[in-house]
Amino acid sequence: MIKILSWNVNGLRAVLKKDFLSWLKKESPDILCLQESKVLPSQLPPEVMHQAGYHFFLNPAKRPGYSGVATFSKEKPLAMKRGFGIPKYDDEGRVLETEYKDFTLLNIYFPNGKMGPERLKYKMDFYGESLKYFMKLRKKGKKLVVCGDVNTAHQAIDLSRPKENEDISGFLPEERAWIDKLVAHGFIDSFREFQKEPGHYSWWDLRTGARARNIGWRIDYHFISEDLKSHLKEAFILPDVIGSDHCPVGILLTF
Repeated sequence: MIKILSWNVNGLRAVLKKDFLSWLKKESPDILCLQESKVLPSQLPPEVMHQAGYHFFLNPAKRPGYSGVATFSKEKPLAMKRGFGIPKYDDEGRVLETEYKDFTLLNIYFPNGKMGPERLKYKMDFYGESLKYFMKLRKKGKKLVVCGDVNTAHQAIDLSRPKENEDISGFLPEERAWIDKLVAHGFIDSFREFQKEPGHYSWWDLRTGARARNIGWRIDYHFISEDLKSHLKEAFILPDVIGSDHCPVGILLTF
């Protein structure tokens, strides 16, 4: 059984002060994907870079204290790659690809479109390039797990207040349509394979104390290619894990 967790930590250094390493030890995932690591290698303590039992990979943004992704993996990947090979996206440190015998994993921090029209366009362009890249890997016969903070709630069931948020980035028709397109291209929202009910979220607004009232959004996902469906045993959210405005999400795969 392979346990893969994904968590937007909203700053790896910040979460380190909140017992992150103890949690990692206790939870013991085979692979942990972090988004919004917001850290350069030189700013990390050795116990993170050389965490017992894990290989550690980081793709930082060029801009300090911004974006970035990191992956902890018990098994040494066959290959590791940072980014799509497109500078305007790669400079923000949003993609880490690790390849294993049975699947290829993409740890992605998708852009937020709330800062204005320019960033929304950047987000939609990033979405377009992402799908192109996924399909390129699929054509090579790669089985894919795509996980991370997608920054969009797919359906009305995926956020507490869909009506009030119809005109807000994160629930715009064009953003949701990209997830429809992803699904149409043979990717499965692993969580919805097991849980069809509302009320399950992975992000809550810290400023309004929304988490205590469970007024949230499900914007963190594990999408798997259809050829991994028979290997998917469970998908879950860990809402009790604190330390960020997001909580971890996970899947179990068997091979």
